[in-house]
Amino acid sequence: MWVINMPKKEGRIYRVSGPVIIAENLDANMYDVVYVGEEELIGEVIQIDGNRVTVQVYEDTSGLKPGEKVITYNQPLTVELGPGILKSIYDGIQRPLDVLKGLQGDFIKRGARVNALDRKKKWKFKPLVKKGDVVKAGDIIGEVKETDLITHKILVPPNYRGGKVVEIKDGSFSVEEVIAKLDSGEEIKMMHIWPIRKPRPYKEKLPPVVPMITGMRILDALFPIAKGGTAAIPGPFGSGKTVTQQSLAKYSDAQVIVYIGCGERGNEMTEVLEEFPELIDPNSGKPLMNRTVLVANTSNMPVAAREASIYTGITLAEYYRDMGYDVALMADSTSRWAEAMREISSRLEEIPGEEGYPAKLSSKLSEFYERAGRVVTLSGKKGSVTVIGAVSPPGGDFSEPVTQGTLRIVKVFWALDAKLARRKHFPAINWLQSYSLYKETLSEWFAENVAKDWDKKINRAMSILQEEEKLQEIVQLVGSDALPDKEQGILLTARLLREFFLQQNAYDENDAYSNVQKTNLILDVILQVDDLIRDAISKGIKAKDLTGMRSLSRIAEIRYSKDYAKIAKEVMEEIKGEIENIEKLYAQ
Repeated sequence: MWVINMPKKEGRIYRVSGPVIIAENLDANMYDVVYVGEEELIGEVIQIDGNRVTVQVYEDTSGLKPGEKVITYNQPLTVELGPGILKSIYDGIQRPLDVLKGLQGDFIKRGARVNALDRKKKWKFKPLVKKGDVVKAGDIIGEVKETDLITHKILVPPNYRGGKVVEIKDGSFSVEEVIAKLDSGEEIKMMHIWPIRKPRPYKEKLPPVVPMITGMRILDALFPIAKGGTAAIPGPFGSGKTVTQQSLAKYSDAQVIVYIGCGERGNEMTEVLEEFPELIDPNSGKPLMNRTVLVANTSNMPVAAREASIYTGITLAEYYRDMGYDVALMADSTSRWAEAMREISSRLEEIPGEEGYPAKLSSKLSEFYERAGRVVTLSGKKGSVTVIGAVSPPGGDFSEPVTQGTLRIVKVFWALDAKLARRKHFPAINWLQSYSLYKETLSEWFAENVAKDWDKKINRAMSILQEEEKLQEIVQLVGSDALPDKEQGILLTARLLREFFLQQNAYDENDAYSNVQKTNLILDVILQVDDLIRDAISKGIKAKDLTGMRSLSRIAEIRYSKDYAKIAKEVMEEIKGEIENIEKLYAQ
């Protein structure tokens, strides 16, 4: 799994405490990989105190006892980067689960060590540089058709010096074969390794001015996220975190998806593993897995591996970013990751912070989310990693430490609401609690590519929804009929926004994904109707007569139609006609 080219050093177990062991007389560095006991369980150094080192073990430590050997080669925990990552399902330390199943059956035995990338498979390599060209770290020297959807760019590893190409091959090779040689003596293979806790370098970080289009109207319109941005999806059990992330994975305009199931229940992760290979990419008609990698770490797996899975996933995402791709990383959920850190922290007897979480919780969350970004890569291409982390606050309490720590870092907050989910309002995102700090930086893009008055319309829609919330307090006391007609008109428009704009049907092929033009058109129609309602009420027409208009329900047809522009025009004409008829009746 890791390239080992250092002399072996050996120590002995002094103490065992759950997933944490203390070894003595082991000459190791921080974050070195170690192999513990007779079965050589994989672990990582997390603390050094004199001649004793503390190791978090990524596997079950049952049966370990003091005196057993601990081995290190003084190398950090790394991942293998090269063709074959996409379509794979890994555990938290990048062991391919399908390979492990073939070797060991349905249950992974301790000490299992397999290569993350297939060493036997031959990949057709097409060189993009020639003999005599000068290349530097991060440059693209060739490409491989990894899947039907993604061309894999072969990079000069970022930790290489670079130099003049003295030999480059063309043909089919395994990931371990040398495909190019430099005058510096460096040999380039299709695969290289990278430490998971070390961010991959880039030239320049770009401002967040390009949106990641999700296909979900409430997100694209009211709470947009930029490519290279960060978002949190907190919500209680059953509010739709996993479903929302799956929808984002399927429909967002990211080119590569990295999905991390971090500490989720086994049955939920099983559903993800069964459903993802069946999903079809709506843009190409090909399987979604052709541009996806899954990192699966269920709640019954060792907690230490859960802590590592987040870093494994973000490193894989950065690798595809370095090729010039837009990558979306879904972490479900960071709460389970924080719980793993809490357990390990207690084993280390560290002074606990709020609710028992380690005092370093906020810095760890920052360390993870700050690896997101839209950048100019070392090769000069533009790529991005957008990080969307689900948070599972106990009882839906957003004031708990993980949610609060996350909100201090991320720029987008999509608050899931169990009450909306129970009312069958999906996606169950609460529009009064959610926010996006990218709206201002993205407004220019929407003005140029969607509508010049985009911001104005969005602000007006939000204003109507906020006004509805204030009026609902009065409605609960005296009923909507007691309100003046003007306020009843506001409630009517707010209902149209909720039912026809904010809601989407994931089971309908035309409504599951809404492009920004369709989103803009539906909003346009509803705001035009709002103008007509306000005008009619100003002429003395009762709000109850407008509320009962049958033509209003036809707005839903825009959502479900492929030819939505034509339907929108017909619907507006019908609504105008019905209001004119009501005005004529009043005139009589």
